[in-house]
Amino acid sequence: MTRSIDERRLDGNAAAGLLAELFAFDVTRATTICDGCERPAMVGQLVLYAAEMGAVLRCPACSHLMICATEVGGAVRLDMRGVRLLRAPQPDSDILQRPSE
Repeated sequence: MTRSIDERRLDGNAAAGLLAELFAFDVTRATTICDGCERPAMVGQLVLYAAEMGAVLRCPACSHLMICATEVGGAVRLDMRGVRLLRAPQPDSDILQRPSE
């Protein structure tokens, strides 16, 4: 039986394992700015659609495609065209503040 799109929908925390191969910090705590609606959200708050081939992460506010990660031939490919900004957290910082322009 094939699972529906809604049954595959998770939050961005579920992509932590795949993304950990690329980032030296807990990327689920990094703040993103959506290129579609400009709203900030931590990667862990993004809406994840997971499949065997990889992960699609969308903005929780406007559903804009933000991050697409796939694993092909032992390499992880990351497309972040939908992310205007990714800000890595520093230890013990308030990471959800909107960056100053």
